[in-house]
Amino acid sequence: MKQTLLLLSILLIGTSVFAQQTESTEVEMPPKLLPYSNPLTDSREELRVIEQPALSTEMDTELLRRISNVYRLHVMAIDAQVQGDLVQAENYINESFAAIQTLMDEYPEIQNSRRFAELYRSVMAEHSEFYGITEVRSETEGDIFDIRSELFSEQDDWIAEGFVLPENLTINNTDVPLIQNQHVNRHLMYYTVRRPDVMERWLERSEYYFPMMREIFEDEGVPLELIHLSMIESGLVPTARSWAAAVGLWQFIRATGRFYGLEVNWWIDERRDPIKSTRAAAQHLRDLYEVWGDWHLALANYNLSPRGLRRAINAAGGVEDYWVAFPYLPRETRGYVPSYIAATMIAMSPEEFGFERPRNGVAYEFDIAEVDGLVPLEDLANAANISLQELRDLNPELLRWATPPGDSYPLKIPKGTMDEFLAAYQEIPKENRAQEVAMHTVSRGESLGFIAQRYGTTVRALYESNEGLSNIIHPGQRIVVPVAASSAGQIAANRPSNQPQRTSTASTSQQTQQAPANTSSVTYVVKSGDTIGHIAEWFDVRAWQIRSWNGVGNTIRVGQRLTVHVPNNRADFYRQIDGLTFAQKQDLQRRQRAGEDIYALRFDGSSSSSDGPIRYTVRRNDTLIGIANRHGVSVADIQRDNNISGSRIYAGQTLTIRRR
Repeated sequence: MKQTLLLLSILLIGTSVFAQQTESTEVEMPPKLLPYSNPLTDSREELRVIEQPALSTEMDTELLRRISNVYRLHVMAIDAQVQGDLVQAENYINESFAAIQTLMDEYPEIQNSRRFAELYRSVMAEHSEFYGITEVRSETEGDIFDIRSELFSEQDDWIAEGFVLPENLTINNTDVPLIQNQHVNRHLMYYTVRRPDVMERWLERSEYYFPMMREIFEDEGVPLELIHLSMIESGLVPTARSWAAAVGLWQFIRATGRFYGLEVNWWIDERRDPIKSTRAAAQHLRDLYEVWGDWHLALANYNLSPRGLRRAINAAGGVEDYWVAFPYLPRETRGYVPSYIAATMIAMSPEEFGFERPRNGVAYEFDIAEVDGLVPLEDLANAANISLQELRDLNPELLRWATPPGDSYPLKIPKGTMDEFLAAYQEIPKENRAQEVAMHTVSRGESLGFIAQRYGTTVRALYESNEGLSNIIHPGQRIVVPVAASSAGQIAANRPSNQPQRTSTASTSQQTQQAPANTSSVTYVVKSGDTIGHIAEWFDVRAWQIRSWNGVGNTIRVGQRLTVHVPNNRADFYRQIDGLTFAQKQDLQRRQRAGEDIYALRFDGSSSSSDGPIRYTVRRNDTLIGIANRHGVSVADIQRDNNISGSRIYAGQTLTIRRR
C-alpha cells in the first residue's frame, strides 16, 4: 500500500524535529514534557501525566443535589401517569429532560460520572415511553466518537517501530503553531498508518465543506487553518451528536450555540446548519483567543470548560501555556490539540503523507427558496426533483416531517434549479400547506404522547382542542391536532407555558402581540449576519417575542426594521444597541452573562463601575458554585463578601463579587 511504504518513514524514535521547520513553528519543548525517546517504552510516569479528579468535593455536593432534584421530577412524572394526569406528567417529564440538558451544558465533565449516566438513561427512557418513541436512541451519532475514543485512549500497543516523518516535508506558515512533539507524532501515526481510512474520508468531505468554511473564517478574521478543527470535532458530519448532546459540524452544546445565535427547538436545530454553525464557530474561536491570547489554549477551551482549563493551569503553577498544563488536563483535552495539529499538517500537505488530494469539484452550494411553513419535506423534495434524503442533506437543520410553522422558511435547493422548483412548488396541493389543524386517526398502539410528538404539539394542547378527551384512546378515534398554533409556540424557542396562545388561523405568524406593560419600544435595523437569536440575546428578550411583535417568521433581511419592547427604565440603554458593531454587541452579551452591570455602560468603552467590585444579580437556577466558577473566585469569597452563612441564594438577589 502506498501509504505504508512511504509512511514507514513518519515518527522518529528519538528526538527528531521537522527538517525544514520554519521560524514560526519552531517551539522549544515545554519543561514538563520529556523528549520522545521511544513510543514503545515510554511509561505514563515518564510522560508525567497526572489524572485529576473530574470534580471537586464542593462541586460533587452541588451536583448530587441537582441529580436528586431530577430524580424527584422523574418519580413525580410516573406518579402523575398512575393518577391519569397526563398533562402534569408531561410537565414533569419535560422539566426533568431540560434539567439533565442544563447539567450537561454547565458541567461537561459530568459525562464521566456513572451516577449521571444512570440518571440520563432513566429520564430518556421515560421520555421515550411517554411520547411513544420506539426506535432505539443512540447515545451518539457519527463515526467521530468511536475514532476519538480510540485515538484519545493513550493506549500505544499499536505504535510501530521505524516510523519516521517524510523527507523534505513542507510545513506551512500558520497563525496557529504546528508544533511537532511526541504527542503530535502519535496522532500522525494514527491517521497515516493505524487508520488512514479515517483521514481519507475526512479529506473527501473537506472538499465539500471547506470552500464555504474558508470564506466565513476569512470574513470573521480567524486563521483559515482552524477550519481543520471541524475534522476532529465531527468528522465533517453535520448531524453528529455526542453523548453530552453537542451537535453539528462544530459540536455546539445548546448554551454556547444559543450565545452565538443558533436556535434549537422542536422543529429545527441550527447547530446542524453548516453555514450558521461555521460562522458561530469562527466567532467563538476568536472570542476564546481574546480571552487567552494563545491559540493552543483557545483550542483547549473549545474542548474543555473554562473552569476545567483554569484548574489545570493552576495545578501546573499558573503558567498560561497549554503544553505546561498538559499533564494536568483531562485525557481527551490532552489528545485534542495534538490531534488538531496532526490533522492540519496532513490536510494541508496530503500528498506528502501518502494521500491523494480529492478533486471531485463538488462544494456545498445551493439556492434559497422561500417556502411556506408546515409544507411536507417529501412534497418539497419532489418539487426540487431530488430525493428526500438529498433535501435533508442540504437542510440538515430540519428535524421533522415538514418545514417549521410560520409565514416562510428559507429552504436550500440544488443550485441552478430555482425556476423549475418554483414552478413545481406552485403545484403542491393547497391542502398540503400550512393547515391550522390536522385530523388524526388513532392507530393501534398510539398514545396521546405519541400524537403530540408526531405533530410537534403538547398533550395539554390536545386536551384543550378535544372536548371530553380521555387519557385512554382507541384505534379509529379521530382527534383534532392544532398543528400551526401549537407548533408556532414550539418553534418560539422555550416559550413559557404561561404565555397566551395565539388565535388558530392560517395566518398565525402574521399576527402581532401587544407590548408588555411598563415597556418602551425601540427600533433595531437588521445587519448582515444577524439572526433572530442574536437580536433576542442582545435585547434580553425571547426569540418568539421578536417574531410576535413584528409579525415575522424565521427569515429576516438586512435593512429590515424590527420593534423590540424593553423595560421603561432601560430604554435609553437599549436604544444604543442599533449603532454598535457586531463585536461590541457580542462583548456586551458576554459581560451580561458574567453578571456585570451593563446598564451603566455608555459605549465609549467605559463603565462607571468597571474597576470596582462586580454587582451580580442572581438568576433562576444559579448556584453559588456556578457563580464562583464563572468569576474565578471561591464560594467562601462570595459568602464572606455578602455575609452568607450557607449556600442558599434566590433569584433577584444582588451579590458583591471581588476578584482577588
